[in-house]
Amino acid sequence: MRNVIFAAPFPSYDVLRFVRAVSRLGDVRLLGVFGRLNDEVRATCDDAALVDDATDVEDLCEAVRLLTKKHGRAHRVVGINEVLMVQLAQVRERFDVPGTPVKTAVLFREKAAMKDALRAAGLPVARHALVRSGREAEAFADSCGLPLVVKPPAGVGAKSTFRARTGDELREVLERMPPAHDRPVLLEELLVGTEHSFETLTVGGVPRAFSFSDYLPGCLEVLEHPWMQWVCRLPREVDRPAYERAKRAGIAAIRALGLDDGVTHMEWFARPDGSIAIGEIAQRPPGPQLCQMTGVVNDVDIYRAWARAVIDGALDAPWNRRFAAATAWLRGVGRGRVSGVSGLREAHALLGAHLVEARLPTIGARKNDGYEGDGYVVLRHERTETVTALIRAAIETLRVHYDGEG
Repeated sequence: MRNVIFAAPFPSYDVLRFVRAVSRLGDVRLLGVFGRLNDEVRATCDDAALVDDATDVEDLCEAVRLLTKKHGRAHRVVGINEVLMVQLAQVRERFDVPGTPVKTAVLFREKAAMKDALRAAGLPVARHALVRSGREAEAFADSCGLPLVVKPPAGVGAKSTFRARTGDELREVLERMPPAHDRPVLLEELLVGTEHSFETLTVGGVPRAFSFSDYLPGCLEVLEHPWMQWVCRLPREVDRPAYERAKRAGIAAIRALGLDDGVTHMEWFARPDGSIAIGEIAQRPPGPQLCQMTGVVNDVDIYRAWARAVIDGALDAPWNRRFAAATAWLRGVGRGRVSGVSGLREAHALLGAHLVEARLPTIGARKNDGYEGDGYVVLRHERTETVTALIRAAIETLRVHYDGEG
C-alpha cells in the first residue's frame, strides 16, 4: 500500500475535488495534513493530522513525521495550493520522498527568479526588477519606462497587483507596499495585448497534453474597473498561430524550470505585432473553474489526470478537444454585503441546457473585491461562437446587488 500525503491549508470545496481523486487511485492509503478538518476529510482520508499552520514547513514536517511513524514511509507528498509548493518540496527533501525538488519549486514560485531563468533560456518575458528601495524603483522606471506593474514577488491571483502609469502613481503604490531589504517588491514592464493561459500535463519531464484559454478581459483590467465581469473562455479551435507560439514557449519554459511530473498553468500575452510574451507560469493546476473547464473541453477527469501524473508518473488519458467552455465570474457595482441577485429566472431559461456548474453569490456575504467576484456560471457547447454568445447573455442578465449601493 502506497502512503500518499496530501496537504492543504484548509479543505475547500475545490481542494476536496483533488483529495477525492487521490483517494480513488489504486493501492493508495491517503493521509491528510490540514490546517482545518471537516467531516469529508475524515471520511475520505485514511488518517489525517491537524496542524496550526499548514504553510509552515516545520508544522508540515511534524505532521508527516507523525503519519509516517504510524503508517510507514511516504510514497508521495502532494498538494495544489501555490502558497505550499516550496514548503512541500522542502518536506519531500527532508523525508527523501520523490517529487518536484526545492530548486524547481522555488523557480516556479519566485517570480523574479522565474523570469531570470526564462530569459536565460531565450524566452520572451517582461523586463523586471526586484527592488528594495524607492530609489531602485525609480531607477528601473527610468530605464524601462512607464507604465509598470507592481506586485509581490510571490503573489497569487493578481492580489496586491497594481498598474503605475505615471511617476506619481508609482510613488503612491510604493507608499502602500514600501519595498525593503527583507521585503522586496517586483516591478515589471506592462505587457500589452490580449491575455491568455496555457495549461499542460507533464510526465517524466515531457509535456504530454495541452490546453488554451482566453481572458476576456485581462485580470488587471477587471480589477481596475469594478463594473467589469471577468470571463475566461476555452475555445474548441486551438490551431491559431499565437497558440502555437505559446505552446512552444510553454514547453521550453517547463524544460528551463525543470518540472518532471505535474500540471502547469502559464499566463501569456498575444501582442499586437503577432509575437507572444510569457507573464508567468505556475507549477499547479489552474484556478478552480479554469481547471474544471480544462477537463470539460478535453473530455477528461482533470482531477484524476493530475493525481495520476504526480503520484503515478503517468498520463491518464488522451486529451481530445471536443467542446468549448466559458466561465463568467459575477461581480456587481456597489459596496457592502450581497443583498440579492436578479435575473435568475431569465438566465436559467437562456443557459439551463448548457450549464455545467453555477455558484450564486451568498446573501449577506461581504463583497469580494477580487476579479473572481461573488459567484460564477460555467457553460459548455460544441461551438465556440455559441459559448461566447451564451456567456455574454449570462453577464447581461444576472445582476449582483449590495446593501451599500447608491
